[in-house]
Amino acid sequence: MKYVSSRGGAGSIDFEGALFSGYAIDGGLFMPQTIPVLDYTTLQAWRNFSYPELVKQLCPLFISPELIPKAELNDLIDRAFSRFKHKDVVHLSRLKNGLNILELWHGVTYAFKDLSLSCTGQFLQYFLKKKKQHVTILVGTSGDTGSAAIESVRGEKNLDIFVLLPHGLCSQVQELQMTTVIEENVHVFLTEGNSDDIDQPIKELFADDDFSRRHNLMSLNSVNWSRILLQIAHYFYAYFRCAPTMDALPLPVVEIVVPTGAGGNLTAGCIAQKMGLPVELVAVVNDNDIVHRAIQQGDFSLSRTVKSTLASAMDIQEPYNMERIFWLLSGSDSNLVKSLMEEFYTAKKVQLPSELQKKLSEGLKSCTVSDEEIIQTMRCCWEENHYLLCPHTAVAVCYHYKHTICHPSISRCCLAPASPVKFEDAVRKAGLTPVVSTEINMLKDMETRSCTLKRGEDWAKILKGRVEADAKQRNHIQS
Repeated sequence: MKYVSSRGGAGSIDFEGALFSGYAIDGGLFMPQTIPVLDYTTLQAWRNFSYPELVKQLCPLFISPELIPKAELNDLIDRAFSRFKHKDVVHLSRLKNGLNILELWHGVTYAFKDLSLSCTGQFLQYFLKKKKQHVTILVGTSGDTGSAAIESVRGEKNLDIFVLLPHGLCSQVQELQMTTVIEENVHVFLTEGNSDDIDQPIKELFADDDFSRRHNLMSLNSVNWSRILLQIAHYFYAYFRCAPTMDALPLPVVEIVVPTGAGGNLTAGCIAQKMGLPVELVAVVNDNDIVHRAIQQGDFSLSRTVKSTLASAMDIQEPYNMERIFWLLSGSDSNLVKSLMEEFYTAKKVQLPSELQKKLSEGLKSCTVSDEEIIQTMRCCWEENHYLLCPHTAVAVCYHYKHTICHPSISRCCLAPASPVKFEDAVRKAGLTPVVSTEINMLKDMETRSCTLKRGEDWAKILKGRVEADAKQRNHIQS
């Protein structure tokens, strides 16, 4: 399996190359050159697999055994999932009136990103130990990515991770999960800006070819293909647990509702569709509705500001993974994608061609959910099921409450990206009692460490200086 840039200007690389990259050299995102299509026999064989078993089946389709032999790959995956709190790694809760919630948050940081990042961290170490190489990881986070990335690599000697997060716009727990990690290889920056603001200095550092090469820069945001690959498993697991039958063709459709921010999870769902999984995808967003507007009207343009909502990890206006979805739905038309994305990043708006918008609206449903609806949904789910939702899961469940399933052969699954224990304020705003977690409460008494990036400062310059200083100190110690 080879990987190419969505903009067509970077040649092809293998999985290892894609894993250690951020953006491609032409500014695009890496995608598999071909997407394997699974037949009915394979889907039948997979139907009773556990979540880890599905990951073990999917990864070899995208990772050559010459890079990681299958037995070693399986060991890495087992090691990655060994820290998860639930024996099945993920869990499907079946609630009243056909409400199925796939809990993806049983990892160390109580967020779905633990699933992909725990494996990605293992893959990194596998290659780094062979190469005896050091890498510098840059991560921008609107909430959960930063803590999951930190947990996947904390304490490792062959890498340093620099995390930027918007101060005051994450939940207190999300912020503490990052700032309480006192490890020499972890560097956390609180910024006076929003989630889109923090992407800019990171892009600048990757765009500096000399700096990027000298420090072996890479990303663990969902820019990284490995993140997308691991998330494909969500859709297979959801389908096999929710499909009413698989005894004959055509296979029944399962509708999967995806709370959507930067679009990484949604991209994984689109790839699962391309692989032959009969799922319908619903992208549900909060008041930051650029994905909804793109699907409904072809209007891929920024609003004036990023709106702060209860579903804070989805407060994103530049959903960079939509570039991957455009590439998938345009038949891998890298010239079209390059033109669209360059116009978007220059003018901050672009009208999608009618043919692409048609494919987008045919392939995806979408809707927006307000803070008021999030609160109403959290209350309703508690009253009906005594089941507590995080605000991001509530975005998906709100769609379920508003849209009755019309066809009796179709079932629906809502993805739950985070545990309510991380969002005490939102739970209280809904008039509900937060779940008490001893592990989370301990964070509030722990020492914290971080630096502040103030508005008006040159964040890229400051970051470069810190990376350089860190490298100099490391080289001094080694010498």
